[in-house]
Amino acid sequence: MDNQGAMHGSETLPDYLRGGLAIVLVGLNPSAYSVRAGHYYANPRNRFWPAVSAAGLVNRPVGPADDAGLLADGVGFTDLVKRATPQASGLTAGDYRRDAPALRDKLLDCQPMIVCFQGIITYRNYLRYVEGVPSVGAVPLGRQDESIGASVVFVVPNPSPANAQYSLDDLVGWYSRLGQLRAELTG
Repeated sequence: MDNQGAMHGSETLPDYLRGGLAIVLVGLNPSAYSVRAGHYYANPRNRFWPAVSAAGLVNRPVGPADDAGLLADGVGFTDLVKRATPQASGLTAGDYRRDAPALRDKLLDCQPMIVCFQGIITYRNYLRYVEGVPSVGAVPLGRQDESIGASVVFVVPNPSPANAQYSLDDLVGWYSRLGQLRAELTG
């Protein structure tokens, strides 16, 4: 599978996907900051890397420069929408209609054990623009009843600094649960 993300008239981050992955982390869209840095979750205020490191999702502390290298640990990265914006509010319905179905195709192609959506809004927009669910009620965090092909779906809080509703400790707890699910499924 090609690891390069599709470009949509502006720069974006590449997809880090291949067959046999344990977890694919799906963000809403890359931030302009991350695209400039060339790495997922590169903004130092984003809590993704500290939370993943503290949760022990991989066996060492990790940071933005490790994103591509995590493929060797069975962890991949992609986004629901590939167009970078300074804030998620800059996304349009057209962005979702264009990119969300392509995400489903990528996930069905690489069939990870777990697809982990970063944020309830990310998963809601996936359901709306890919599965045709026009209005999604409350989406719980954690394992979902739905699957994508053979992949289990899991939702964690969005680690963005804009999502202050969840503390770093909360995020560590959710990434720990994700690691526990991986351990149960590989069993």
